[in-house]
Amino acid sequence: MRDRPTVPSPPPPPSPGPAPPHRTAVRAALVLGTCSVLLLVLVAVRWHPLLALDGDIARATHRWAVREHAVTRVFRVLTDWVWDPLTMRLVCAVAAVWLVWRRAAWWTVWWLAATVALAALVQQSVKAAVGRPRPVWPDPVDSAHYAAFPSGHALTATVVCGLLLWLLRRGGAGRALRRTVTAVAVVSVAGVGVTRVWLGVHWASDVLGGWLFGALLVVLTVLVYEWPRDRPEPPARRRG
Repeated sequence: MRDRPTVPSPPPPPSPGPAPPHRTAVRAALVLGTCSVLLLVLVAVRWHPLLALDGDIARATHRWAVREHAVTRVFRVLTDWVWDPLTMRLVCAVAAVWLVWRRAAWWTVWWLAATVALAALVQQSVKAAVGRPRPVWPDPVDSAHYAAFPSGHALTATVVCGLLLWLLRRGGAGRALRRTVTAVAVVSVAGVGVTRVWLGVHWASDVLGGWLFGALLVVLTVLVYEWPRDRPEPPARRRG
């Protein structure tokens, strides 16, 4: 008997590579948008479990703020000067000047300024729409204006730090610089949330809302910036 010729097996299908950057950003935007809307609805309808948790956290942190005078003074300096929304916007203004000095495209500079302005508009619009009152204490350690949800400090810090990190990565900054700025950004975004709750001017869910809305704005505006660059080139026309 003759041996049958061996039929070569078909090659295995290629393993799927990583998702394109814009697809990953779209997925992140969907997740962040869903979480933001869900939290917004729970706050607007005054969902009792959320309010109860906010109250428990606020009462505990306020007791600590009244007792720990030195920590409270440091937190007031940080929240009023270092991580204040105006300070964060000034940091973005410095970044815009740096972009101009580096002869970056004017589209990038205007995009950066428009994103920061949009963040302020979204923040005030949601505050006015929800109208959530801030915590009230018989012995307050700090005060704040406008409605509570979302935290403007948390939202602005998230937007500014997120934009700067993206610009550094896109500009090809060195690894050491990116790691340093990332560490500063994480401390700033987390720290401003802690200070706002500690000082008794925000509920914990206000800070969470600021983080979510801020991250969503960063992802959406980066998508807007990068989207035309991700489109395939139109096919060349054939000459008749």
